[in-house]
Amino acid sequence: MLGRSSSRVPLRTVLRRTLLGIVGLQLLLAVALTLVDSYRRRGKKPKPFPVTPPSEVTIGSGTVTCYTYGADLYEDMLAAIAGAQHQVLLESYIWKGDETGERFKRALYEAAARGVEVYAIFDGFANLVVSPRFKHFRPPVRVLKYPVYAAGLRFFDLRRYGRDHRKILVVDDEVAFVGGYNIGAAYATEWRDTHVRITGPGVWDCKRAFADMWNLHRRGRHGGPLLLETPSDWEPRIRIHRNVPRLWMFPIRSMYLEAINRATRNIWLTQAYFIPDADFVEALEGAARRGVDVRLLVPQKSNHVVADWIAQGYFGELLEAGVKVHRFQGAMVHAKTATIDGNWSTVGTANIDRLSMTGNYEVNVEFIDPAMARVMEDVFRTDLENCVQLTADTWAERGVHKKAVELFLGPLRPLL
Repeated sequence: MLGRSSSRVPLRTVLRRTLLGIVGLQLLLAVALTLVDSYRRRGKKPKPFPVTPPSEVTIGSGTVTCYTYGADLYEDMLAAIAGAQHQVLLESYIWKGDETGERFKRALYEAAARGVEVYAIFDGFANLVVSPRFKHFRPPVRVLKYPVYAAGLRFFDLRRYGRDHRKILVVDDEVAFVGGYNIGAAYATEWRDTHVRITGPGVWDCKRAFADMWNLHRRGRHGGPLLLETPSDWEPRIRIHRNVPRLWMFPIRSMYLEAINRATRNIWLTQAYFIPDADFVEALEGAARRGVDVRLLVPQKSNHVVADWIAQGYFGELLEAGVKVHRFQGAMVHAKTATIDGNWSTVGTANIDRLSMTGNYEVNVEFIDPAMARVMEDVFRTDLENCVQLTADTWAERGVHKKAVELFLGPLRPLL
């Protein structure tokens, strides 16, 4: 009597192998798309794009200046550092070792030579390709390199895997800069981004944000904690929201959802990488269906082609609900901004994707002020001059292969 075949593979094993195979193919496709995109970009320069000149508004006892061109922003940041008398706090996700990066590094050394306290933070992973020579700082400049791997032996502690995606500069108690711009020559002229300069009570909240980041991640070699005595005054029309994965704090997503759900007239969003969760999509679609003018401005082609493909998977249902999608042409729009109902605005570092909303260290400034909203609306209108609006008919006519790629990469959304 013959026994049962020992070669039968359990169903569970078959399913597991199939799932791993699909995931492997998805990752392989993502790598292939990235390599092809890099090859196509070789030697190509972004096209010029319209920008809005720096615009200043008064909010309470302080001011807010909005920048949409990196060269303008960098000159004012460097001037602020050059005028520092007591303290400079600089934090950047990416800090290139090119001529622009060197200008900032030299400015920090010059400030330290005048007796100014200088602290700097940058993300180790984001700067892996930057020369180790550039990333070496000598005293008295104090530098915290946020580690490539921060979990240590706590492999399963998800709170320790977020990147430091923030961009902050605070000088004395006088001025703070916050927004989407990293530090580098390409960002000065080739990327469309948004940053703000703040004076008044809002500066103190930015100082607190930097100090908390430094104190949370410093080690013995960084010296004692960074203690800041900040006044308790509040500017109720300016609020600083910080995502802090180590403390499991993610208020930026809640800020967006609350503002979207209250909208009655318009919601104008500009996003570099738009990969929202289901609640976010439902909120935007619900606003459009109740008559709100919902507009989404994204790059035609970003610097992360896989993110583009995944984001496109949302376009069909958004268009069907009445959301207008505008695609920025010829250059990378890296801004993370929104303005709603002529009264509410936000500028910051957080993308509308999982990594920013529930993963990375981020900072966004919320403004509840009509004058600031008008500035942000002007910026949005200027950007629209460089956009092509996507229609439902055009989107439905895209090739079958494009639809297949979007569908196949869709399960990667939770990773981004």
